Amino acid sequence: MKKSFSILTTLIIFSSTIFGQNTFTLSSNDLGGEATIIEEFNGFGCTGENQSPQLSWKNAPVGTKSFAITMYDPDAPTGSGWWHWVVFDIPANTSELKSGTGNTKLNLTPQGAIQSITDYGAKGYGGPCPPEGHGLHQYIITVYALKTDKLGLNENTNPAVVGYYLWNNTLAKASIVTYYQRRKK
Repeated sequence: MKKSFSILTTLIIFSSTIFGQNTFTLSSNDLGGEATIIEEFNGFGCTGENQSPQLSWKNAPVGTKSFAITMYDPDAPTGSGWWHWVVFDIPANTSELKSGTGNTKLNLTPQGAIQSITDYGAKGYGGPCPPEGHGLHQYIITVYALKTDKLGLNENTNPAVVGYYLWNNTLAKASIVTYYQRRKK
């Protein structure tokens, strides 16, 4: 009986150590299951406010030297998806981007962070704007914990190249998914 109790206690401690660990997590105070007119792009026939959502993250792995954020629509009818936001070289002591950070004119990014070009051809955040009648699109927002403090890229680097550097330097990543469908005007 004592041996069974000891084994059971060991299993419980082991399970809570393995399964109860804090994981790298991304969250947003602004986003729910669907994006809104606040996040929607203003252009390409869309008339939203084009405001990037608030994002916060916690439990980055040991060894994290910087972060990056991307927002990607795999449902865009391009054959390669659509990159809506690419931010990198975010300092390791950062754990949040405020609402509107994607507007490069507001200078809300942490010092040293770079917002490069999107598939809209502009720097900063470009919100959801799926084609009319194309149905719901998913928007995957990902934070990357990186093993380098700088990627060595600049604000004119295209999303595919940034993605390659992210792939080579990622320690962990966490994502949230939101959906959006353009409403008929």
